[in-house]
Amino acid sequence: MVDGPVSETMNSRQRVLAALEHGEPDRPPLGFFAVDHDTVSKVLGRQTFLRAKAASQLALWEGRRDEVAASWREDAIEFYSKLDMIDIVPVHAMASSVLPPQGYEPLRPEKIDDVSWRDRQGRVYRYSPRTDDITCIDDPVMREKTFTPEDFPVPESVAPPDASCFEVVDAVIGHFAGERFVVGPSGNEASMVLLGGDYERGLLEFALNPEAVLSAHRSALASGMLEDNFFIRPGQDAVLWGTDFSCNTGPMISPADFERFCLPNIIERTAAVHGRGLKVLKHACGNNTLLLDFFVQAGYDCYQSLQESAGMDIQDLRSRYGNKLALWGGVRVEHLIAGTTGEVRADVRRAFRVALETPGAGSGGFIIGTSHSVAVGTQYDNFMAMLDEYQNMCVSYCG
Repeated sequence: MVDGPVSETMNSRQRVLAALEHGEPDRPPLGFFAVDHDTVSKVLGRQTFLRAKAASQLALWEGRRDEVAASWREDAIEFYSKLDMIDIVPVHAMASSVLPPQGYEPLRPEKIDDVSWRDRQGRVYRYSPRTDDITCIDDPVMREKTFTPEDFPVPESVAPPDASCFEVVDAVIGHFAGERFVVGPSGNEASMVLLGGDYERGLLEFALNPEAVLSAHRSALASGMLEDNFFIRPGQDAVLWGTDFSCNTGPMISPADFERFCLPNIIERTAAVHGRGLKVLKHACGNNTLLLDFFVQAGYDCYQSLQESAGMDIQDLRSRYGNKLALWGGVRVEHLIAGTTGEVRADVRRAFRVALETPGAGSGGFIIGTSHSVAVGTQYDNFMAMLDEYQNMCVSYCG
């Protein structure tokens, strides 16, 4: 079990900022991109809608908005208050930034089999047990559409969302602001725009329709900048963008195409967020080895995920980029789901060694966490072993 807190000289916010700025935190911070509902439910001792993506979607389709909002708000605050060793509160990943406004019209799609639904526009949605999520698998309008550059004008304004969309975000940020490092929402990331809405179609458009893709990126960039005025909330410390650029074997487009289509947007978006006094954290699964110099050029403050099962070795990354880019990870999500407590504890110990013993990297620039997230299917004993070993290593290394 997890015992009391270790001796601390910084609060969580100060600790994470020190790590991101390559200073000297009193201990390597601990944080997760997200903690999914099965782990949250076990910690709280009750079922939750927090990060219960399929259950939340179904409830919202049925018009149960206020029930979902209350669970997201109350359970997030209780979970992160109870586990106060976690330095980062990932408000961005609670789904609360997409809460429908009060008085919205529920979608209420027709159920067509045990795991599929169809809405009035003909879009088909399917449940995935692997991710415990419901996603659109077919949009006939997008599937048949031929895209042209004229489809993507550069907007001069965007309509502000209804204030009620942010009731959960603002409550959670307000509870933890100043003490924890709070990662909140933002406008459109605009980094890799996929025409048609999915990777298969979108990646083909990069090769077959480059002018439309460039126009879509310019439009998304302008939208993201304008949306920041509404989506970035008072009290948050950072944004975290989650578009994946790579699969397990490497980038999904060539580095040359990434530099042409994606990098200019990323540089502008990152600079704009920095101009608001916030940090920019980048979640990217897969093997991003060929893109890491671009990550540095883009100005990202931190690279999160570090998927070692895809070849992203944390020791190598720390040795090569330790003074250029903060890194966040170290515990394999595969070990949380299908491994042993011994494997999880070994991951934590190795992450501490990489964080604190890599020559030339200093004591900052590293956040302990998982590759990807604390995902659906995580064994509760493994999660608790990770927290316990983290505290053990804090005592061993930091007193």
